[in-house]
Amino acid sequence: MSATLSTIVRAAGTTSPDTSLPITAHWKIARYFVRRAAIARLRELDDDALKDIGLGRSEIEAAAYGLMTASNRARI
Repeated sequence: MSATLSTIVRAAGTTSPDTSLPITAHWKIARYFVRRAAIARLRELDDDALKDIGLGRSEIEAAAYGLMTASNRARI
């Protein structure tokens, strides 16, 4: 996933200043693709591996978007 991040960030950073999108839009696009890559990697894990890191399969997207907090989770 780190290779994906460096590729996306480099591509967004090398655009010419006269593009139609402001730089904040480039960062939003980059964040979107990084999160989608994280979700894809987490979905590849089996249930035992997810349990080891404290996630259930239904919580993958919420965790990738930063919506999970310790107070949201019940103790197992």
